[in-house]
Amino acid sequence: MPETWDIQKIQSILPQRYPFLFIDRVLEINTAEQKITCIKNVTINDYFFEGHFPGNPVMPGVLIIEAMAQASILLYAALRPEVAEQRPTYYLGKVEVRFSNGVRPGDILILEANIERIISTFGIVKVKATVDKRIVAEASISFSVKCENQPSFNGAK
Repeated sequence: MPETWDIQKIQSILPQRYPFLFIDRVLEINTAEQKITCIKNVTINDYFFEGHFPGNPVMPGVLIIEAMAQASILLYAALRPEVAEQRPTYYLGKVEVRFSNGVRPGDILILEANIERIISTFGIVKVKATVDKRIVAEASISFSVKCENQPSFNGAK
């Protein structure tokens, strides 16, 4: 049976908190397929709708990218729990994204992330964001991971 995570488990991994935490629940983790499915419940009460755009509220694309990045980190944590337990710092690298539809209040944003490549301190993840089975964005996200006890690139700690 696939594993699920509630908000407490999510907060034990992600450093973000309100108003910058964009994952409400992990619906499925499949470590064999290196895949995770997460949701963000989008409501009119989300702070960003006040100014983006009054009378025609749309979730900003940069926040959809952030939600995708957070789903990617959760997938990495599920696959590398020994690293995630050290509470590392995650660095976003290259992001290639294509938007195809808007996300509006009342939508449930489904984020499906799949590993393309992963090593101990680096990952590339493909993420698809959908609303009602309609693709709103697709991205390739690369990131690196730095633990406190891990030497930096120049050898200094």
